[in-house]
Amino acid sequence: MPQITIDHSAELENAFDRAGFARALHEATVEIAAARPEACKTQFRPGAFTVYGYEDPAAGGHTVVHVTIGLLAGRDAATRERLAETALGLIHRYVTPGDGVAVHASAEVRDLDPSYRKSDR
Repeated sequence: MPQITIDHSAELENAFDRAGFARALHEATVEIAAARPEACKTQFRPGAFTVYGYEDPAAGGHTVVHVTIGLLAGRDAATRERLAETALGLIHRYVTPGDGVAVHASAEVRDLDPSYRKSDR
């Protein structure tokens, strides 16, 4: 814990400083949600195909980044909201698409299910 997943448009491959983003998000998660640094784990998943509204996907004018942060239960709503807002700000800091390309960013901080278990080998 925390389990962090970043889904993003593949078109951002060269416009997303993933290492910088992960480091900054880990630091924010430690500060805001009292996580341990060594517990922060982030996985990036580029989506092969992004469609926005009714626009032609080949036009390439829209990209998507969605951050999901799963925490052990116990953080209040204000903490989760602050972490989500921070994640949004970091997206706009570490994603630099070309001119005319919109980044549709979103973030969700949720409690992990009580069945959550982990194993380190």
